[in-house]
Amino acid sequence: MNTIKLYNDNVYLSECTATVTDVTEKGVILDRTIFFPEGGGQSSDIGTLINSSDETTYPVTHASESGDAIIHEISNHNLQVGDKVICRINWPHRFDNMQRHCGEHLLSGAMYKLFGGVNRGFHMGEHFMTADINLEKDPSFTEVTWEMAMEAEELVNSHIWQDLPVKAEEFSTGEEAAKMPLRKELAVDEDVRVVTIGNDDVIADCVACCGTHPTSTAQIGLLKIYKVEKNKGMFRIYFEAGKRAMEDYRAKHDILTALSNRYSTGIDELTDKIEKQEKRHEETKSTLNKLRNVLISQKTEEIKKELSAGVPFISRFYDEFTPEDIMKIGKNILQDIKGLVVAGDLNTNTLILFSDGTNDCGKLVKDNAGVYNGKGGGRKDNARALFPDYDSMMLFTDALEKLLR
Repeated sequence: MNTIKLYNDNVYLSECTATVTDVTEKGVILDRTIFFPEGGGQSSDIGTLINSSDETTYPVTHASESGDAIIHEISNHNLQVGDKVICRINWPHRFDNMQRHCGEHLLSGAMYKLFGGVNRGFHMGEHFMTADINLEKDPSFTEVTWEMAMEAEELVNSHIWQDLPVKAEEFSTGEEAAKMPLRKELAVDEDVRVVTIGNDDVIADCVACCGTHPTSTAQIGLLKIYKVEKNKGMFRIYFEAGKRAMEDYRAKHDILTALSNRYSTGIDELTDKIEKQEKRHEETKSTLNKLRNVLISQKTEEIKKELSAGVPFISRFYDEFTPEDIMKIGKNILQDIKGLVVAGDLNTNTLILFSDGTNDCGKLVKDNAGVYNGKGGGRKDNARALFPDYDSMMLFTDALEKLLR
């Protein structure tokens, strides 16, 4: 069955009446529709079908093409062949697709015109669009640099601001369509729809396309490129257009304003201010590490004095050291240990055991830590256990001392 595609004649039509011609497992087919089916990198329209007889509303979650018919996917409906329905699309969703898709046309046209780049892949994602550009028409260009991307972006936005017309034409044969100034070879030989952006003075783009577009470039408003990266021998451009580009700009401007206020400086001076702050941070970090190492050395010497006096069990607890710092202390005293040394981090309730191997640290943790809700493991000469709270760590420490008496 055929479905008349009203969106091809009037892309701004957001409501129409139709008749159900078939009901399948996948959905409902109508004699005519304004719902654009998913295709060409563009998501389908969404909206509702309203049964004219009882005004029951059914959400249309997806539209797809099957031959010459459009399938409207809905669930839990009782529509039957012959029923009259009102079609309503979600207009903000449609216009969003129109802005983004037309923006992609302009960017692809600019990459082709400036650098001989051909769009070999296009995706309209939830958070950004991507275009995979293959530099195949001009051998003088071997990569898409950021400077090239910005040149293309500038050209695209100049075309948007010129308010160029966007026109779709139908051709019965590929031979007729090929007479147009196409930037890309045709993939079909008949019933070709060509979208041209421009006028007698400027042709911004011309390519075969089945998608929906506004009738003028000014309705796109803005296009912004975010990133360029190599991808499978081509160059993937991440970008956005229309309202989404504006929303992204607004969100990033709000972030910059917040950072500007936090650092008490203008946005233009923000990068320099942050770099200075980072330099001061690194200097402070370096000084802190030096002082930390001095303190570690001092604590190490204190434990060594006790070990030299023959103390068999030593416990120490620190709130100024991390477990990694404690490991440094332990490595420096291993050769002096005759019994057992335990050192704890009070911030994480981590206890680390050190010995010369006579007292198997790993076995002590494995056999006893679980009694105090601890968990961990290790080797004969060192092991660690993590406890849920301070009291559990201390009880385990007391138990070790009694065990080794």
